[in-house]
Amino acid sequence: MPEFDALTVGDVVAERTFELSRDTLVRYAGASGDFNPIHYRDDVATSVGLPGVIAHGMLTMGLAVQPVVDWAGDPSRVADYQVRFTRPVVVDPADGAAVQVSAKVGQLDAEARVARIDLTVTYDGATVLGKAQVRVTLA
Repeated sequence: MPEFDALTVGDVVAERTFELSRDTLVRYAGASGDFNPIHYRDDVATSVGLPGVIAHGMLTMGLAVQPVVDWAGDPSRVADYQVRFTRPVVVDPADGAAVQVSAKVGQLDAEARVARIDLTVTYDGATVLGKAQVRVTLA
């Protein structure tokens, strides 16, 4: 478990890249029950104005928090997690997509022993989750 007193605002606590493929999307659709065709059919995705098949927003959100959960050592330490979806992750049929996550200490509440971890989540050089923040209890 990370030591609260050893943390400083600005510390990078985790970084990871997640490789997504169309197979990833199919597996996630089966697990989540979200079979919206924008997640597996280019013709449907483009017909609604998307650049192509996109990853499920909740898949992206779930992947983004995982490095923080791993760092915290226990998922029950995540007290709150919020994001804004700002841009879709387009998953190319051949090349897939790489989603980069960087987790940095944004704020420390010494009284509550809670660290706010700010996530930077990018795909193809652009932010895909805005105001992505995780509150982690480190009592």
